[in-house]
Amino acid sequence: MKKDQYQMDMTHGPLLGKILIFSIPLMFSGVLQLLFNAADVIVVGQFAGPRSIAAVGSTSSVVNLLVSLFIGLSVGVNVLVARFIAAQRDKDTHETVHSAILLAIVFGLIFAIIGVTGARMILEAMGSPDDVINLATTYLRIYFVSMPFVALYNFGAAILRAIGDTKRPLIFLIIAGVVNVILNLIFVIIFKMDVAGVALATFTAELVSSILIINCLMKTSTVIHLDIHALKFHKDKVIQIFKIGLPAGLQGAIFSISNILIQSSINSFGSIAMAGNAAAGSLEGFVYQSMNAIYQACVTFTSQNYGINDRKRVDRVLALCIGIVTVVGLVLGNLVYFFADELIRIYTTDVQAIAYGHERLLYICVPYFICGWMDGCHSWFIKRFRLFYYSYDCIFNRCMWTKSLMDSYYLPIFPYT
Repeated sequence: MKKDQYQMDMTHGPLLGKILIFSIPLMFSGVLQLLFNAADVIVVGQFAGPRSIAAVGSTSSVVNLLVSLFIGLSVGVNVLVARFIAAQRDKDTHETVHSAILLAIVFGLIFAIIGVTGARMILEAMGSPDDVINLATTYLRIYFVSMPFVALYNFGAAILRAIGDTKRPLIFLIIAGVVNVILNLIFVIIFKMDVAGVALATFTAELVSSILIINCLMKTSTVIHLDIHALKFHKDKVIQIFKIGLPAGLQGAIFSISNILIQSSINSFGSIAMAGNAAAGSLEGFVYQSMNAIYQACVTFTSQNYGINDRKRVDRVLALCIGIVTVVGLVLGNLVYFFADELIRIYTTDVQAIAYGHERLLYICVPYFICGWMDGCHSWFIKRFRLFYYSYDCIFNRCMWTKSLMDSYYLPIFPYT
């Protein structure tokens, strides 16, 4: 199997340094991905007004629902490719890569069609206010069109992570991020396109990132080389991708659905509360993505070492990742809360919106490191083939948590008469 300069040996040598080298570019990649949405919120907040920022912010839970499904399935791709590479099963690696890319295209198109036709119904079900729903529908429909590109990027990045390459996805996101920011400013400030402008900018950025990552896979001469003419569903590989990735995707989807219910409640408080919530949600996302990079490292290192049946090294990976994510979560979460007002003011200058955002950050960011523990244990269950049990336990607990919140706060939104 031919190797290149971006490939990392995860099965031999000291672990801590390699995990950090793998994770740091992933942290920056996650932050840049969030900057796409943050740039949308900041630009419309500063140049279009509170209704526009509320419209963009109110769609985030729906967008996260779809992205979480793609990311969950991409975990299945990452785990399979990493295992096959470690075991030097080149034919299986080749079949997994091509099945995964075709799967991304098909699923992306399906979600795009469903989303474009059902965007307004989704927002109506969430109780989006009359002064926001038209703008939110416009943004959501344009974003849904980019779903195939979102899927291609996430699946392609998962394949590159499987060989230890987190640097090239970071470079691609930097390029796409620059495109996104420039187009945001042009469409909103110069052409006065409001939320349609920021949605088009995000669409273009997703398109650019997907083209770059597919081109990278097509040009590599390693075992993960992509041949467009060889795209084909290999039944056994697709089943394994779903077996590993679907529970993870469903777990993320349930979290997102509960967030949609929460967003529905926030919508009832009006556009100012929605704006503050959108700003705070964007900020806490930066903390989560930094912790999620450690989770991605844990998944990939675990998968490769499981592929060669080195159980002791798998357990050392988990212990190190739990320690790292605790430090990252505590430091970043408390820093965001300490500077909450200053950071929220970047998004909006409305005093009441800042107060709403400040309160959300207190309850989310300070104890956020616990979420990192959960994701780290998720990796351990993947390698033990108990992902279904773990995911369904998380789903059950999230559903019960959401129900308790609805019983306390949300029932007025769903009147009996």
